[in-house]
Amino acid sequence: MGPVNTPAFFYELLAEDGGARAGIFHTPHGDIPTPVFAPVGTQATVKAVTPDQLEALGASLVLANTYHLYLRPGAPLVAEMGGLHQFMQWPHPMLTDSGGFQVFSLADMRKIDADGVTFKSHIDGSTHRLTPEKAVQIQEQLGADIIMAFDECAPPYDRAYNERALERTHAWALRCLQARTRADQALFGIVQGGVFPDLRQRSAEFIATQDFPGYAIGGLSVGETKPEMHAMIEVVNAILPTDRPRYLMGVGAPEDLVNGVMRGIDVFDCVLPTRLARHQAAMTLDGRINLMNAANARDPRPIDAACGCYTCQHFTRAYLRHLIVAKEILASTLISIHNLYTLEELMRQMRTAILEHRFAAFAAATLSRLEAKQ
Repeated sequence: MGPVNTPAFFYELLAEDGGARAGIFHTPHGDIPTPVFAPVGTQATVKAVTPDQLEALGASLVLANTYHLYLRPGAPLVAEMGGLHQFMQWPHPMLTDSGGFQVFSLADMRKIDADGVTFKSHIDGSTHRLTPEKAVQIQEQLGADIIMAFDECAPPYDRAYNERALERTHAWALRCLQARTRADQALFGIVQGGVFPDLRQRSAEFIATQDFPGYAIGGLSVGETKPEMHAMIEVVNAILPTDRPRYLMGVGAPEDLVNGVMRGIDVFDCVLPTRLARHQAAMTLDGRINLMNAANARDPRPIDAACGCYTCQHFTRAYLRHLIVAKEILASTLISIHNLYTLEELMRQMRTAILEHRFAAFAAATLSRLEAKQ
């Protein structure tokens, strides 16, 4: 069809403090205050947490996974049910990834060519074909506010592979732009390039010329070192337009959020808080707490006395450990609520610090606190 105007989407930059930015990304399903962390609802659910609970802990954006929803229950069914917002009863902004990362993670179960990817389902081994046009079609059926271009995520240190993947990612980005038909969705372009500054620069320069309403940085937090990740963010954000949101894909450790915001990132997502919760680990700015530890058996304290989440306002470490030992599913819910609240509250505090032009001091104090417990 060709480029589609997206007047419903607008990024409003409110303040800058060093490299950090505070703003609002306006969408058809509401405003997203940035910087923002998006809980991941892989299969149209943030594991063990209801939409009401997500609202209560302060989430404003939720991510769902195109690959998983394409395979089950199928994008046409989601569309028939009124789209993702109606299907999962989340009335606020949503984002879907393109499915590219999951497909390329299949390794032995997929074959890539210039047109797209043929892969086998991890569920039943059935064969499927995903192209840029198909990825856009699926995401239009799912109906999230923010959708992603189909890209190729290469191993971070393989330069030859990254060069090939970069060319495909750029060609596929143009095809995604041509394929989209909905004006009520914002298609983000994705920058790739591994740990190679010249490739990252080339990718950012190309993607920035395509007038996407937002830009994502992919292929990080996949095995490279933290200094390498920081360096690649700096290379890319020096090039990307300042009047569009910047999304660092798949990053969610507290220190990574602070370091990302410090370098101009606006949007993050990660499965980490809910995954840790299912493994009995609570996140705090003073390090992780293993709630299965016997020391918690008679501990009357909450996970974090300074935390305002529902879990910390009502329950003790002793009770949470009891739920874990008894294999009660409520344990995953309560620890997930705490972990997600911890990250959402960190984002709120960073946003306030930026607006009040004291982010550098806040970041230094927070990173020092986090590093002291590692």
